[in-house]
Amino acid sequence: MDRLKVYYNSACPVCNAGIRGQKRRMESCPLEVEWIDIHSHPDALKQIGASQESVRERLHVLDEKGELRVGAEAFRALWTHTPGQSGLARLTGLPLLNRLSKWIYNAFAAALYAWNRANRRW
Repeated sequence: MDRLKVYYNSACPVCNAGIRGQKRRMESCPLEVEWIDIHSHPDALKQIGASQESVRERLHVLDEKGELRVGAEAFRALWTHTPGQSGLARLTGLPLLNRLSKWIYNAFAAALYAWNRANRRW
């Protein structure tokens, strides 16, 4: 695979803002990046076998090797190819920081998901 597929949820304003920023940073990425909004295109989830609720809670990326990355690992897959962020990808790949980044991401994602549900965004 010679591209990344990013599955995100535009119904979450925080997620949507983050994706807009990441899109800008990746404009000069050597790989093609396909941005798939699962709020507008839920049928696209069939490609990765994920539920809409799963992607509403955590970012999903199909990387250039065809491997599905979720949560903090999805961000690492993006940062690896983002100009100026490859160091962040390497840093969060270190054993201790990898565990810490996953823990922080999962806690933040759960709280953000609950906030969005409480505000009836979907």
